[in-house]
Amino acid sequence: MLDSEIFATLNTCVDAIEGAIGEHRGRGYSGIRETQYHLDLAADAVALKILGDAGFRVVSEESGVTGEGDWTVVIDPIDGSTNCDKGVPFFASSLAVLHQGQLHSSLVANLATGTRYQARKDKGATRDGAPIAPSGQKEISQTFVAFSGYPLQHFGWSQFRVLGAAALECCLVADGSLDLFTTANRSTLSAWDYLGGLLVAVEAGAVVAEWDDRELIIDTRDTRRPIFAATSELLTSIRSVGTI
Repeated sequence: MLDSEIFATLNTCVDAIEGAIGEHRGRGYSGIRETQYHLDLAADAVALKILGDAGFRVVSEESGVTGEGDWTVVIDPIDGSTNCDKGVPFFASSLAVLHQGQLHSSLVANLATGTRYQARKDKGATRDGAPIAPSGQKEISQTFVAFSGYPLQHFGWSQFRVLGAAALECCLVADGSLDLFTTANRSTLSAWDYLGGLLVAVEAGAVVAEWDDRELIIDTRDTRRPIFAATSELLTSIRSVGTI
C-alpha cells in the first residue's frame, strides 16, 4: 500500500468516528461488555467498515479481529471513553498500522481538540503536520509525569497527572508536553492503547521500553506495562526506581 493511501484511509476513519459518536455521548454503558459505552460501539462500527473496505485486517478493542492479510490496523476507536461520555475533553482515536507484524505508520487524533499526531516508520512524526520532538528532560526532580494507574510511592517527580487516555499521553511525551508517561501500581495497557502513540514517540525522538522487558509490538489481547520517556537518561532513572 502507498503511504498516501494509508493515511487517507486513517484520516477518513477518524472523520467518520467523530461524526458517529455525537448522539451517543452521555448514554453511558452499552451493557454488552464491562466498561464499554454506546459511543464505543458506534465508533467501532464505522471504523470496521472503512478499514475493511480499504483491505485491512483489523484488531479492535471493541470487536477483536476482523478480516485477514498482511496489513493490520490495531485500533482503539475511542481511547478515553469515560472522558468522552462524561464530557471531559481528553479522548482520542488511535490507529496503528502493522505490515507483516512490524509497525509501519500511525495516527492518533485528539477528538476533543482536533489535533492529529501522525508517524511513519523512519520518516518522523508530526502534530498537525509540523515536526515534533520530546522535551529533552533528563532529571526526575524536574519531570512532569502522567500515569496509567495510581503510583504507590513518590519517586521525586515535580508534578503528575492521571489523564485517562493513554494514546494521547504517549503523544504528549512525543511533543514535549509531558516528560514521562508510564504505568503504575501494576496497571497494564493493551496494544490498542499504546501502539499508535509508540510510533509517534519513537519517530519524534523519545524512548520507549517495557517494565518487564516484554515485546511491545503485538496485535493480541495480551497486556503490557510500557514506559515512555523524553530521554534515555530519564528512562534509566525511572527503571532504577523499581515498582511504582
